[in-house]
Amino acid sequence: MNLVRVAALARKEWREIVRDRKLFGLAFVLPAMLMLVFAYGSGQSLEHVPLAVVDHDRTDTSRRFAERFGNTVYFDLAGYVDSEREAAARLARGDVRVVVVVPEEFERRLVAGRSAAIQTWIDGSFSNSTPPRTLQGYVEAITAAATAELQAGAVARRLGVSVERALTLLNPIRVEVRYLYNPQLRTVWSVGPSMLMFILMFVAPLLMALGVVREKESGSILNVHSSTVTRAEFLVGKLLPNVAIGCANTVLLWLLAVGWFGAPFHGSLLLFAAASLLYVIATPGIGLVISLLVDSQTTAMIISVVVATLVGSQYSGMYIPVESLSGPGWLIAHVFPAMYFNDLVQGVFLKGMGAAELWRELCALALFAAAFPGLAWLLFHKRRRA
Repeated sequence: MNLVRVAALARKEWREIVRDRKLFGLAFVLPAMLMLVFAYGSGQSLEHVPLAVVDHDRTDTSRRFAERFGNTVYFDLAGYVDSEREAAARLARGDVRVVVVVPEEFERRLVAGRSAAIQTWIDGSFSNSTPPRTLQGYVEAITAAATAELQAGAVARRLGVSVERALTLLNPIRVEVRYLYNPQLRTVWSVGPSMLMFILMFVAPLLMALGVVREKESGSILNVHSSTVTRAEFLVGKLLPNVAIGCANTVLLWLLAVGWFGAPFHGSLLLFAAASLLYVIATPGIGLVISLLVDSQTTAMIISVVVATLVGSQYSGMYIPVESLSGPGWLIAHVFPAMYFNDLVQGVFLKGMGAAELWRELCALALFAAAFPGLAWLLFHKRRRA
């Protein structure tokens, strides 16, 4: 391999990226924008959900029960409505997301020691099932707390003990939950490292694929076919600028995740740097393979975006645990580097894991860093000399 020719090709590719506004924005502006947009969007917790109450009982007990929802950070009491029809209309318009219906004789049934059914309507038209189920959990937890307080008050009056003692008698076993690695349950701490994986998976193949296919469409690839440049020299020359851009974006995204969003970094910077280098070699390699299979920039862009979006979000463990995948889904997750890098960055950022625990992921990334450029070398053929 002639390093002079490789350096010349790399300089040519770098100049084309820097001088083209679209490629420059894709390489240096889009990664930071995606990090900010996705991290802020995914980092919002489900709080201050508007809630309306239909109170058919209109007693002091029913009023205190309704106020329990407004006294939490999870719900904002949007007021009382007179009927289920009005509540349904407000729910349909999106004015409220939850409606609690308190039945008649609510207080009388509780005083008599009987149960009272509370009806809850939750807007199920969210983009996925997680928010409605989370809201259901909030409602059930608040209702359970109110029930425990009523039971404790009754037992305290009957036995002549304090309410705290009555709560202990009613609930002798307490569950104390500790959240490890992310004790504050800050979504952005988990999303930040995963977004680093996703953005590099999204940008690098797209930039690489467009760079090669652009030469096919313009016909300048014929100069390579008729020159003395070897296949390996051409591919390495194309790959080097994209690897450099990937390394720069890795540093930028790490600074955003740690410095801007406050995600903790407990692991080894050297391990993270080594894994990131392997990842930014493998991901442009995917784009290199795509570019050699298609002949138009539109097709290359569509395939790169689809592959990056599906693999980076659905088959990497970012949103869906890989352990829950089966069949083709499990196979797709294991034939791309996104899953391995996501496990590694999560382990390095939040858990402080080292090479002894993450050596499998590191070896897998090294394999992908060699496999995708190697596959591109097999697919790329120069014309034979006449």
